[in-house]
Amino acid sequence: MNASGPDPKTLRLIARVLTLHFQEGQLQAEIAKNLRLSTAKVNRLIKQGREMGMVEFRIHSPFQRLFNLENQLKQRWSGVEFLVVDTVTENAGTTLDLVGKAAAQHLQDIVKKDDVIAISGGKALSVVANHLQPQGATSNIVIPMTGGVQGQHYTDVNHLATRIADGLGGTATLIHIPLHADTKEERDMLLSVRAVSDVLNQARNANVSLLGLGAVTDEDATYYKAHPLSDEERVKLYNSGVRAELLGHLVDCEGELCSSALNSRLVSLPLLDAKLVPIRIGVASGKEKVEPILAALNGQHINTLVVDEVTAQSALDSVKNR
Repeated sequence: MNASGPDPKTLRLIARVLTLHFQEGQLQAEIAKNLRLSTAKVNRLIKQGREMGMVEFRIHSPFQRLFNLENQLKQRWSGVEFLVVDTVTENAGTTLDLVGKAAAQHLQDIVKKDDVIAISGGKALSVVANHLQPQGATSNIVIPMTGGVQGQHYTDVNHLATRIADGLGGTATLIHIPLHADTKEERDMLLSVRAVSDVLNQARNANVSLLGLGAVTDEDATYYKAHPLSDEERVKLYNSGVRAELLGHLVDCEGELCSSALNSRLVSLPLLDAKLVPIRIGVASGKEKVEPILAALNGQHINTLVVDEVTAQSALDSVKNR
């Protein structure tokens, strides 16, 4: 070999070894035997060929588009894990079901047998609960992070805590208080009750949290089931700067608490305390969830997001267009 690179004979040998190994799938020992070379020599030739740029790998994956989007999202929000699900239909219910299934699988992949999981209420978590596959008994405890919504059985946080606990093979701790008290004084009194404060302290010290991201522009939002507002009142709320509901708290586009009488009567774990949970998984799907997603990410209220592709791309585009 000279200073300018391999001689033609060696170059031809490198090309032949690379072809046998990468295109025909032969093992290095097999190549060595057939070409009457040592295995070490074959290894050196392969390494040399790669260093010279003679080998190029291309992975043709049906998920590559989603992986690329996840990487773009990570570049914008560092420290956040994104799990983007293909949007295969315009049907919102079907898309949410696919997102919920992915979130359920992710939850079961990461949860350890003794973990405490704190949750919000909402439609998204109801779908997650549908897809949990019991793997046997565990020591997992599932705990509500907010008060409940009477009359909304399938999206109520206590009902979901029980269902998710069943899906994980664990147990649930319930909190028998409303999401909103009638007055701030009543809210303060409820939070001072030991049975309530004990549950919220457990939630504060959870290992994992699972959160729905509430839209304030959607009249069918779970939040409005707890506190119905007229169209005019919802518009007024939005015009005041409210962009999302997180654990019942009304927040702006940066995830900061808004000044609202509704917040003052809320019975929920404070957002600052909720951020103490190490793994905070947000689950969202649909165009109405773009602003809640941005609020949750900007405020660092979540560090994992399970979302469909169209919604994720819309969130990213809205940031780029600012």
